[in-house]
Amino acid sequence: MTLYEFNLLNEDTKISYLWKYGNFVENYITNTEKCALYAIDMFFVELELCVKTLDIKKINSFKSGYLLDKYTNFKELP
Repeated sequence: MTLYEFNLLNEDTKISYLWKYGNFVENYITNTEKCALYAIDMFFVELELCVKTLDIKKINSFKSGYLLDKYTNFKELP
């Protein structure tokens, strides 16, 4: 499946496809934000979760860019 095809799916189908074919990559957790990153074929899917209930608030899909930054451990040099 391509990123374009994935984006055409409705939310329930995206989630089902993610559980079946997605490979977990990393979590990002702060006091105000919880996210989980998955890889599918040649793109990423990020689930934004409610901090209190862990319900899915938003599904972001992308190939690259700033959404990946929070999953890296790189620190900027002074």
